[in-house]
Amino acid sequence: MTYCVGMLVDAGIVMLSDTRTNAGVDNIATFHKLSIFEKPGERAIALMVAGNLSITQSVLGLLREQLHEHDEKHLLNVDTMLDAARCVGDAVRQIHARDGKALEDFKIEFNVSMVLGGQIKGETPRLFNIYPAGNFIEASEDTCYFQIGETKYGKPIIDRVINRKTHLERAVKCGLISMDSTIRSNLTVSPPIDVVVIRTDELRIGSHQVIEDENPYFHHIRTRWGDSLGQAFLELPDPDWIQKAG
Repeated sequence: MTYCVGMLVDAGIVMLSDTRTNAGVDNIATFHKLSIFEKPGERAIALMVAGNLSITQSVLGLLREQLHEHDEKHLLNVDTMLDAARCVGDAVRQIHARDGKALEDFKIEFNVSMVLGGQIKGETPRLFNIYPAGNFIEASEDTCYFQIGETKYGKPIIDRVINRKTHLERAVKCGLISMDSTIRSNLTVSPPIDVVVIRTDELRIGSHQVIEDENPYFHHIRTRWGDSLGQAFLELPDPDWIQKAG
C-alpha cells in the first residue's frame, strides 16, 4: 500500500510519500513514489502516485518519454498547472487504453491515483488530485490538501492543523506526524519518506529530503507526539456516568 499527502498553503506546497510496496507479506520492496519535473526559474512540479505499481510506472514512463518529443505537450513545456494536470490525466487514459482490457481479463483492477503539485511562472502554486479515469479536482481555499493511498489514519491531524495560512515548516511537521500515524496503524506503509517543499514564487524545488526511519528529527517528533497524546489522554476526565467498581 501507499500513503501520500500534498498540502497547498499560501507559502507554497508540501508533498510527502512513503516508499513501501508489497504484493503479499513475502514480497515487500522499496520504490520511490514521488517524481520531480523542474526547470529552475520557470517551473517546479512534483507528482506522487499510488496504486498498482506496474500501472503507475507505465504512466510515469510515458510522461518521461514525452519530455523528449518536441512536438508534444509535456510537463516541462505546458503553459499552466491546469495543462499539466490534463497532461497527466491523458497519460493515465493512454495507459488504460493500452493495458486496461488485458488487466481486466486477469481480474486486475486499473488502480492508480496521483497528486500533482507545483508552480509555473505566471501563476500561483496549484495542487490537483488525479483519478483512475484521468479526471481531476483542484485544491481550493476550503480543501487545501489531498491524500492518496492509505488515507484514513493520517487524516485527523491534518484536519485539525492545516489551513491556507499554515507555515511551510508546520506543514512539513504535520505531514510527518500524519505519516507516522499511518505507519503505526498500517504495516504496508513505511520509510524512507520523500519530502518535497516548493516555496511560492521560487520556481524551483526548495527542499527534497529522504527521511529514513532513524532520522533524528523524525524520531524526536514521533516520540514526543506519542508521549504527548498519551499524557493528554490521561488528563482527560473519566466519564462520571459509569459507576466505579468497589
